[in-house]
Amino acid sequence: MEYSFNGLNVTSFESRRSQEIEKLIRYHKGNPRVAPSMRELPEAESPDISSFSKQLFDGNIDLLILMTGVGTRFLSNLVIDEFGRGRYLEALRNTNILARGPKPVAALRELNIKADITVPEPNTWRDILKTIEDENLDIEGKNVFVQEYGVSNKKFTDSLKSLGANVKTITIYKWALPEDINPLRDAIKSISKGKEDCLLFTSSQQVVNLLKIAAEDGLESSLRNGAKNALIASIGPTTTETLNDKGFSVDYEPNSPKMGNLVREMARSASSLLNKKRTALNNGVSTDNWKRVDMIWTKSVADRKEVTYNSEFMKACRLEKTDYTPIWIMRQAGRFLREYRELRSKVSFLDLCKNPSLSAEVTLMAVDRLGVDAAIIFSDILLILESLGIGLEFSKGDGPQIKKPVRNSSDIDSLKEFETESLEFVYDALKITRKALDPKIPLLGFAGAPFTVASYAIEGGGSKNYINTKKMMYKDPELWKTVMEILTDSTSKYLNAQIKAGADAIQIFDSWAGCLSPDDYSKYVLPYMKKLVNNIEHDLPIIIFGTGTNSLLELFSTTGANVVGLDWRVDIVDGWEKVGFDKAIQGNLDPATLFSTPKYVADEAKKIIDKVGNRPGHIFNLGHGVLPNTPVDNVLRLVDEVHEYSNKVR
Repeated sequence: MEYSFNGLNVTSFESRRSQEIEKLIRYHKGNPRVAPSMRELPEAESPDISSFSKQLFDGNIDLLILMTGVGTRFLSNLVIDEFGRGRYLEALRNTNILARGPKPVAALRELNIKADITVPEPNTWRDILKTIEDENLDIEGKNVFVQEYGVSNKKFTDSLKSLGANVKTITIYKWALPEDINPLRDAIKSISKGKEDCLLFTSSQQVVNLLKIAAEDGLESSLRNGAKNALIASIGPTTTETLNDKGFSVDYEPNSPKMGNLVREMARSASSLLNKKRTALNNGVSTDNWKRVDMIWTKSVADRKEVTYNSEFMKACRLEKTDYTPIWIMRQAGRFLREYRELRSKVSFLDLCKNPSLSAEVTLMAVDRLGVDAAIIFSDILLILESLGIGLEFSKGDGPQIKKPVRNSSDIDSLKEFETESLEFVYDALKITRKALDPKIPLLGFAGAPFTVASYAIEGGGSKNYINTKKMMYKDPELWKTVMEILTDSTSKYLNAQIKAGADAIQIFDSWAGCLSPDDYSKYVLPYMKKLVNNIEHDLPIIIFGTGTNSLLELFSTTGANVVGLDWRVDIVDGWEKVGFDKAIQGNLDPATLFSTPKYVADEAKKIIDKVGNRPGHIFNLGHGVLPNTPVDNVLRLVDEVHEYSNKVR
């Protein structure tokens, strides 16, 4: 799969690997401008070396934190030159070493030394602190030495001190401007004139030095104006933080902080993201320090709706021919994305759901990152329970928990009447998202089906056998009827409000319906599903989805939904035959496939597309939600393979 900049002008500020990044940009059909912006100068007379060496040889260092590969090599060379290789290596082997990612690990490997602990990506100083916590390292009262990079990170050292550590820093090198700054000056002039399309930053100091030279040349203001019209890509969180602190918005950051990933993923997305940014600028959005929710695509609602109506996703829902198979992914804004995990580390799940701006930002983030053909609002199927007076909490590792399960008539009598306004934050999130979302990308609202929501409320959470739910169904059918009627009426109002707020299509998750026999589904669930769909007041696509529902697909097709989602346990053609070819289908790659290789992912996607052939009405999706820790590169490959291969098949 080849990604292309399509001839865009791409400026990189990389120094040490400038030739390598130039080749990468050119390989991906970009016009490269490489402007080295910094260099590392060893501190040959570093005052910290003597103190470090003495403590190391005396065995007084409890934890040595190596921050960079360059610094590790400089440090090793200085100590070896003065005290000898053998003595240094022996002392290192007797010292607990924590390496900030693969670069110091590689530098240690050159010495045949292995780090005791390696910090996982994205290798920020915050990840070091988390690793110390995860590894249960007790550093209180311990001597911790930190090999610093070009500048001192006071936030990091202060955080270590707050854990009780005796922190000593080792200054090994400093950052300086390159010996020849003319390429950097030329780049500043070109950016200032609006001639550069994409700016690639691979370290924080590049940002500092860029602004320093621009200010010296009296071009800082024009540089900032030119950057408003260009994509800004950052290699990782630390560089992104610096760019934000300096007043720049980052348009793209790869999931893995590697130079190759940065160039490749920018080649994949640059054209669409650049169009988005320049459209925003033309519509009066200030793009120097903006968020996704600030985007304005068009000021005409009628024009937007026409574009959305004719999108590939909406045409597939209507069984119309499409240029390619549209794809979106359940849980596409989830834990497998690093930026989502970073946000969740600061905000609880419920708080995120209830913050319209953050919910919208997360929804839009997935579209920008993955390039999918539909967005689905970030929310949860169980929020409706709070509106009914049922306590709800999400505990780490245990999922949703119902504080007081609904299991008898008195529990039901205590339920509050559903008030549509109680979920206003969901509607606000939909409004914000729909305004900021590309018109050709439909926005899905969603809700849990009455049975699935009822099962959570009755069981008190997830369940393997649904004993309490089925007990109520079989033993007290009148009570069951009351519960289902309450949820059906409430969900109807909820979905209609979502549509009014901007949802272009609706998905109904009947996640646990697969635990039912066809007879039980027909008797205890289907009447309410028909009523729910019938109560939706607008003519728009309605998708119904559940897992383990192969035996229920014929019944699903009678609910009135336009689209039926298939899980991965059923052959897609067999499933479509059961649903009926007068309905569109959605699915159905096994989510676990994404843990394989990119080639295997592509091959499995092709198999599904080949089975469908040219029959209109297929929306590609997984057979369930994307799983945590799924490699993002494999998800990107899936989206691109579905688009490219299905277009060839057409």
